Amino acid sequence: MTTPDHESPAPQPPASEFKDRAYRSSGGIAGGVLLLAIAGWLGIDAIVSGHGRTPWLALATMILVAPLIVAFTLRPAVHANEERLRIRNPFRIVVVPWGEVLLLRSGYSNEVVVKSGGKYQLWAVPVSLRARKKAARQEARGAMDRSGGASRVAAGGRLSGVFGRGGLPTGAAVPEGPVRAESDKVMDDLRALLEAHEQVETAQGEVTVRWAYEIAGPALAGAVLLAILVATG
Repeated sequence: MTTPDHESPAPQPPASEFKDRAYRSSGGIAGGVLLLAIAGWLGIDAIVSGHGRTPWLALATMILVAPLIVAFTLRPAVHANEERLRIRNPFRIVVVPWGEVLLLRSGYSNEVVVKSGGKYQLWAVPVSLRARKKAARQEARGAMDRSGGASRVAAGGRLSGVFGRGGLPTGAAVPEGPVRAESDKVMDDLRALLEAHEQVETAQGEVTVRWAYEIAGPALAGAVLLAILVATG
């Protein structure tokens, strides 16, 4: 008696060749969730407990404020793969093929400059001067430790047994390479993608910009409703 042959598994679709790397601000997301919670709590309380025009004013304010909070905190993101850079800013989505990128610039903000002369800020990768200064101090301490130039602390004939050179715990690993702020690391990743793919055929094309009507529409409706309520008050 013959046994039936096992059916071969169905072929799986190939994995996407160009997977996105996503970059977002964890601080912005946390702040946005907190602000939405506060706005929702105050707004719902005013709608439920308010009298006269108060519930309507609270509703209009919530319709105006909620999309703006989402736009500036939860929405910003940067997606990058081997073909293009996709920037989701508060009110626009910008898609830039690597072949159209002139440079990625870091100053008081992180920006992408395109060959046509335009520039677009990366809202999802905010610059923190404090983080840069902290990274610079850590890099200086690490350089001293690697070169053996830091002196040990001695007081009254006591050598620091717990802490070694540069105030680092004895036996602590010394970081290899330069210490960088988190946003600068992201820009380094994007520059590496640009350098590797700017000449690739699939990374050519035109820059496209789309306005975020899903954010602007509700915010505008809330603003109009609030203006009408105030004007007729």
